[in-house]
Amino acid sequence: MRGVIGFGIGMAALAAPAFAQTAPQPPAVPSGSSAEAALARRYVAEGKVPGIVILAAHSERGETVMTTTVGRVADEPTAHKADIDSLWRVYSMTKPITGIAAMILVEQGKLRLDQPISDFIPAFKKMKVLVDPSKDLNTRPATTPITVRHLLTHTAGLGYNIITKGPLLDEYNKLGINPAQVNAQMEVQMAQLRPDSLEEFANRTASLPLIAEPGTKWSYSIGLDVLGRVIEVASGMPFDQFVNTRIFAPLKMQQSYWTVPADKVGNFSSNYVFMGTTRVAADPAASSIYLKKPEFPYGGAGLVMSARDYDRFLHMLLNGGTLDGVRILKPETVAVAMSNLLPAGADTSILNETAKDTGAQMGFGAGGSVYLNDVAGGPGKGTFGWGGAAGTIAWVDPVHKLRAVAMINLFGDTPLKREVSKAIYADIAK
Repeated sequence: MRGVIGFGIGMAALAAPAFAQTAPQPPAVPSGSSAEAALARRYVAEGKVPGIVILAAHSERGETVMTTTVGRVADEPTAHKADIDSLWRVYSMTKPITGIAAMILVEQGKLRLDQPISDFIPAFKKMKVLVDPSKDLNTRPATTPITVRHLLTHTAGLGYNIITKGPLLDEYNKLGINPAQVNAQMEVQMAQLRPDSLEEFANRTASLPLIAEPGTKWSYSIGLDVLGRVIEVASGMPFDQFVNTRIFAPLKMQQSYWTVPADKVGNFSSNYVFMGTTRVAADPAASSIYLKKPEFPYGGAGLVMSARDYDRFLHMLLNGGTLDGVRILKPETVAVAMSNLLPAGADTSILNETAKDTGAQMGFGAGGSVYLNDVAGGPGKGTFGWGGAAGTIAWVDPVHKLRAVAMINLFGDTPLKREVSKAIYADIAK
């Protein structure tokens, strides 16, 4: 659930001259003595971020909603105060939403978990696997077809240009397999090579060799982006339209965007990165790349959302697929989505390395990680969620009947993803 293997790993390559440097402003400090509030105040007071929003809801003994908002959405003193409707780049927190979109189609019988994706994207019919990914591009024929399950769980053998190394990385870059938005400066180069449709993106990806036999290894990937193409073929409508009409609209998630509207820029966060000890604006809201429509919707990292909206998505999952009288999924489908869907025998060493200090064994469900055991003083077995490259984190804990969202926009591995969990569970224990 840590989510630090999102594409923030590659942010060290960003060049400081491309960004406008700003000075952090004094924080707006809220009242409240909870561990959650103390954590938020500290993050802003220490200059880590200009603003933060944490929303946690606990319904074990009646609904208790804990909301903490500190600071502003940008460094400028005139910037909007951070609130539960502020907009944040959630990056890889898009993945569980794409996963649930696929599960809607599974429930409808339009997809099957173990169905080959070549039924929807013929280019994936005959794949090849690298013999030695670190050495060269020599391949052998794949013996197992890539399935919907593999895409959902990062076991398809696909790469990611922030994770993949060696000769295959060069091939990914040559073909523009980079479904991510960073800032306007970087987009100039990235857009020149990127496919201009989700269909072409999937077809180009299928032309490249796999890093492992499908189903054998968990490796963070563009699987959820490729799944977007499967969803639009299976549903008969564009991927983003499917998500908008089958998830966002019925759940009244009115602050969730693939492209930020001009009239929402005022409450849209700027994204930051540290260059040494200096925090600089990597993607200022007023000129953000998210104000421009991308070549195609990125199912792995494309959404901008508010804490209120992401909480509604989580609330639906915690309720077994329904919210405010609207049903998105059957309870049994939600249970499957939030269960460990990894193929039997898959190597999960990389996944579990990210959680080795938590005492948890990790599995993977429909676009998010799954706790396979209870953690003392922390998440319960079956906790489902994921994080984003710019510091966001969200999860659902069925054991404690808890849902939680934390929003900042800061590239890199911040301790927030662990610290906010500790703070929320400490507050629950009180």
